[in-house]
Amino acid sequence: MLSSRIGILGGGQLGLMLLQAAIDWNLDIHILDPDAEAPCRKITPKFTQGSLQDYDTVYQFGQDLDVITIEIEKVNVEALEALEKEGKKIYPQPSVIRKIQDKRIQKQFYVEKGLPTAAFVLTENREDVRNFVDFLPAFHKLGRDGYDGRGVQRVTSEADIEKAFDQPGLLEKAVPFEKELAVIVARNPSGQIMCFPTVEMVFHPELNLVEYLFAPAEITPEIDQKAQEIAKKTAESFQIVGLLAVELFLTADGEVLINEVAPRPHNSGHHTIRANATSQYEQHWRAILDLPLGSTEIYGPSAMVNLLGEDGYEGPAVYEGMEKLLATEQVFPFLYWKAITKPFRKMGHITIMDHSIASLKEKVDFVKKNIRVISGEPQKK
Repeated sequence: MLSSRIGILGGGQLGLMLLQAAIDWNLDIHILDPDAEAPCRKITPKFTQGSLQDYDTVYQFGQDLDVITIEIEKVNVEALEALEKEGKKIYPQPSVIRKIQDKRIQKQFYVEKGLPTAAFVLTENREDVRNFVDFLPAFHKLGRDGYDGRGVQRVTSEADIEKAFDQPGLLEKAVPFEKELAVIVARNPSGQIMCFPTVEMVFHPELNLVEYLFAPAEITPEIDQKAQEIAKKTAESFQIVGLLAVELFLTADGEVLINEVAPRPHNSGHHTIRANATSQYEQHWRAILDLPLGSTEIYGPSAMVNLLGEDGYEGPAVYEGMEKLLATEQVFPFLYWKAITKPFRKMGHITIMDHSIASLKEKVDFVKKNIRVISGEPQKK
């Protein structure tokens, strides 16, 4: 399987880190991405520019490949299904991608499989949300195409209904949670399954994306076991091959509920490149190539801080404060080969290691205060 010709749909930062892990094993990787300046373009000669959602483009891309995987769910599933029928190995499977692409189908799947999740109702448009005023406060989520915090609106009362989406979606009951957790699960075609340690995520208050995380999560052994078991059951329910990132809510009374899942490497596993015996990216290759899964043992407490483009700056990226960062022990920057910064664009991440969660938190504060991604051009007014 190591001699297989492998394709990745998507050439962004997740594809970049998959590619970096693949280089260690001399894997033959081909990339498809619509952006001529995608991060992966810089380090692979086997790059095809084209739409991930166009049937013919995806189908033709897959013709000369043995194994195809994804770094983003927004892909043409019909083309992948056709390739699968022709004997190509598609991991995660098209049937899994299809379920996860639409949050409405995804949530109904949890109910069918007896997996714990917050109460929800399906809605067809904005006006339909008015029929569920008694269900508020809730989050209105687009069924399709929501990504990185986009496609989610909090609807607290009837006065907020104008914020709801005028497209098919779901209204999910607002859960008074204490922590947001995540578990990344790997599963190979032979059925071997393995979880990474549970992490605790802290979300940006406005952007609804992960600002930083701690690993392992500060939770009781009982809660940790519950989170790990739910993640494994979810992966087994999907019968997924590859990685599944399971995002979870921990409520005040100790309930653990599934928020959403992603069938690929995930923001909640970036730290594993340095902090774990096997990174999520190497584990993804092990899983889809049906190799033995690697140890997920942690080397010690770690944190990951997302490096976002500074608000008010757009243009050629300048990383301010790198000297202070590199002068700090066990602080590792990973930059995403994005030439242009934009407000809140993911430009990289910082992995931090230390002997305790308390000292990690001090380092996280230091990193957040001392590094910025700005533009070499004047700030826009």
